[in-house]
Amino acid sequence: MRERSPRNSSVSIDVVLVTVARDELAILLSRKAVERERWAIPWKYPAPGESLSASASHVAREALGATPIWIEQLGAFADGKRHPGDADVSIAFVALVPHETAAPANGLAWFPMRDLPVIALRQRAMVDTALTMIGNRLDQSPIAFRLLPETFTLSDLQQMYELLLGKRLHKASFRRALQAALLVEATDEWRSEGRGRPAQLYRYAPRKKRRSQRGVRFDLLQP
Repeated sequence: MRERSPRNSSVSIDVVLVTVARDELAILLSRKAVERERWAIPWKYPAPGESLSASASHVAREALGATPIWIEQLGAFADGKRHPGDADVSIAFVALVPHETAAPANGLAWFPMRDLPVIALRQRAMVDTALTMIGNRLDQSPIAFRLLPETFTLSDLQQMYELLLGKRLHKASFRRALQAALLVEATDEWRSEGRGRPAQLYRYAPRKKRRSQRGVRFDLLQP
């Protein structure tokens, strides 16, 4: 995915693409056979006159064949750590990709966070910052819902929150907080889950705007 550019173009656009695969967070990497690290976060030099957000969307579309459902700027990274293109400054973005649409182009592959290969140190810092930001934004933005199908059980939703937070949630507290936030509505559909009683399916349907910016707070259980 690397684009050759004159050396005076020292700003790169890097996109951390995140999905959920087999109940794990996964990061999309592209293969760089000619560079020191064989894998890298998708990135490019912005074209002349191209905005940062347009450049990031271009990177994501080239990697996935489609625009992610959610993409947001992480910030600038210029800490002297190595970058695959030796860019002086990198503007990083984070994007979410539902697993059913997470079909990367040739030369790219999804890696679970627990088995992420060695990548350039600056890009590794971007990955860590992206995951921290996602966790911090969960109570203010419907990030978890963007990674779920249109209908889901409350257990599905809790598992997604736990995965994105990296912590367990108390079941009763989670459901009380969810009910208070008025974020979901029940459907008339049910799903069988093994030998137990069928579970009711819900959909994301916020019923009113929150009156404060504090957001939903969940009581956490220590791992």
